[in-house]
Amino acid sequence: MGFTHLDESGEARMVDVSSKPDEIRVAIASGLISLSKETMLMIEEKKIAKGNVLTTAKIAGIQAAKRTSELIPLCHNIALSHVGMDFEMGRDGITAVAEVKSIGKTGAEMEALTAVSAALLTIYDMCKAVDKKMMLGEIRLVSKEKLDFTFPPFVREG
Repeated sequence: MGFTHLDESGEARMVDVSSKPDEIRVAIASGLISLSKETMLMIEEKKIAKGNVLTTAKIAGIQAAKRTSELIPLCHNIALSHVGMDFEMGRDGITAVAEVKSIGKTGAEMEALTAVSAALLTIYDMCKAVDKKMMLGEIRLVSKEKLDFTFPPFVREG
């Protein structure tokens, strides 16, 4: 299988998805930011000077998912029907998980990955004054699926 974002001469191109059927698309991505125990406690107790870290990171992730096609050059602009952001406090850091849903001709995995990345970067930005050893990583696509979707036929009464 070749690269779909290259034309016959090897030049970058946006893939033509016009002949694909509309389907329900669901993608889940996750990523981790390693933090000191002290920083994690400050986040939990809402003592970070810049404000509520996880609420701000959640908003950043949702906003980033909505603007993915502006950040990734050949990514299609898709209509999102849902973006969910959750955070799991672990022993050594916080895992961000994004779930993105859309109905369309192409998937939502780039939006989910972008949401996680922006959420983790927001945590980093808000905590950089108190934790100089933070590390972001393990950003990955957890799952993606597409479900057959047929618009209901137009029914005229009478």
